Amino acid sequence: MPDALPPSAPPAIRLLPHHLVDRIAAGEVIARPAAALKELVENALDAGARRIAISLSDGGVTRIEVIDDGAGMSAADLALAVQRHATSKLADDQLVRITTLGFRGEALPSIGAAARLAIPSRPHAADPASRITVEGGVVSAVGPAAGAPGTAVSVSDLFFATPARRTFLKSTRAEADAAELAVRRLAFAAPEVAFSLVSDGRTLFDLPAQERPARVAALLGPQTEGALLPVLASRELPGGTATLSGFAAAPSATRASAAAQSLVVNGRPVADPVLRTAIRVAYRDVIEAGRHAVVALWLDMPPEELDVNVHPTKAELRFRDPNEVRGLVISGLRAALGGGAGLAPTRPVLGGYTPRPSLQFHRPSGLPPGLGYGGLAEASLPLHAPPAARILPSPPPAPADHPLGAPLAQLLDTYILAVSADGALVLVDQHAAHERLTHEALRDQYLSGAVRTQPLLLPAVVDLAPADAARLLDRADDLARLGLEIESFGPGAILVRALPAVLGAADPAPLLRDMADELAEQGEATALDARLDAVIARLACHGSIRAGRRLDATEMDALLRRMEATPRAATCSHGRPTFLRLSRTDIERLFGRA
Repeated sequence: MPDALPPSAPPAIRLLPHHLVDRIAAGEVIARPAAALKELVENALDAGARRIAISLSDGGVTRIEVIDDGAGMSAADLALAVQRHATSKLADDQLVRITTLGFRGEALPSIGAAARLAIPSRPHAADPASRITVEGGVVSAVGPAAGAPGTAVSVSDLFFATPARRTFLKSTRAEADAAELAVRRLAFAAPEVAFSLVSDGRTLFDLPAQERPARVAALLGPQTEGALLPVLASRELPGGTATLSGFAAAPSATRASAAAQSLVVNGRPVADPVLRTAIRVAYRDVIEAGRHAVVALWLDMPPEELDVNVHPTKAELRFRDPNEVRGLVISGLRAALGGGAGLAPTRPVLGGYTPRPSLQFHRPSGLPPGLGYGGLAEASLPLHAPPAARILPSPPPAPADHPLGAPLAQLLDTYILAVSADGALVLVDQHAAHERLTHEALRDQYLSGAVRTQPLLLPAVVDLAPADAARLLDRADDLARLGLEIESFGPGAILVRALPAVLGAADPAPLLRDMADELAEQGEATALDARLDAVIARLACHGSIRAGRRLDATEMDALLRRMEATPRAATCSHGRPTFLRLSRTDIERLFGRA
């Protein structure tokens, strides 16, 4: 064999020029306008601002302006602020006790490396203000300027110096939504600070300094009034006390996504998986599967008990003892949710689902002491609960061409028990099944261009977050083709004139909120057909027979027959099974006979 060729020499290692280092750092710190805006607002909060005014153009790509009344910077501080790795936020060289929202020096120089940056700033005891500019990494000299106490940061032409970055940005609407979400999270975290946000000349919100309940209601919407339950719990950790406070919505107030969960740890808004899992576990037994709780929680704990530097945007944390933190959140939420009959609000909000009592079992007469059903704890049904099963008069045998059989009973006012011609038992989830039937009927009508519409006798006005309202109004023509006729009714309000007839008397408020969540989750990159199918699924869910509704024998039989004639009827619109079938062999295997 011929001798192997020697490996080629690797390229020589070299130091990158400063301007290229700055542009690489810019890509790491400010991948999109929302990331740059978040850094600027965090700086304003760390400077002690009590009012922050934010203005955006074209989702922040053309212009971002953040004006605060915080401590301000002297001319010398201003010159250092745009240098890499310069900060006033670390008292020592340890990265353990971090008490500010940020401490890295990359934000301002990174923004200046990719955009045109101008910063006039003035300490409260100084006059006049000072001003510095950075354009594509080129820093000007500091000079005098006019300006009120505090700091005003103006960013224009984001990524003009790194044009390749612009190709990765989403639509103007998507970038504006991301920027608004970043500001909302920070406004949740600091209710004592006044916030205003203007996007393309439209005021999205203008919030005064508020107490926490008022800020939560302002950002989650007036529909939360009366549904928020106070949360307060604490737990001792090795480094000190961890305290959980805030508000949790009653189980009747749910959303289609986790977008309405605001989590703040030591003043920092986060989307931490440990905390989100704890919320899911706490609500698991009281809300419908697939729905998400509405919470606004503040967790305060010793800085030594967590590491904030495990995520590029500090959205996730590393807790020294995650099990203790998870336990604190679960126990705190369960205590708030355990208020008994007074727990449910006077009216449903943010969704129409009301939880039913958990299933419990009577002990049959004649069972020996200590023997229960399947090892379950012995208990009695609440007096207000419906019977566990309603047995129907003996039905005629199911014909062989009816694979779902003839109905025998309704269990727990939720499941239909049927028997097929071959003796198999069939258990049908009435809500999941009817959801699929409604979905397919509405989809067929939509594809044929003949969705039947039911005009409302009195048009309904639904209040939403401005971004949610705008998202729905952008799709008004598509929604009209689905039989849902909406129009603008002022900032953050939508007038509903008609609903698809197949939905019956559905409540338009939770329907629109869920649809806005659905469109937001689908995102700009998802094909229109996929987004509309998701919207149809959401419409179907709100127009379906609910768990807890009693059906007579005729209704049960009609539901089974429609299922047999409907495509995709084995699963609901969310992929869950609509029925289970147990053959004789399956039953005998369960009892150890096969």
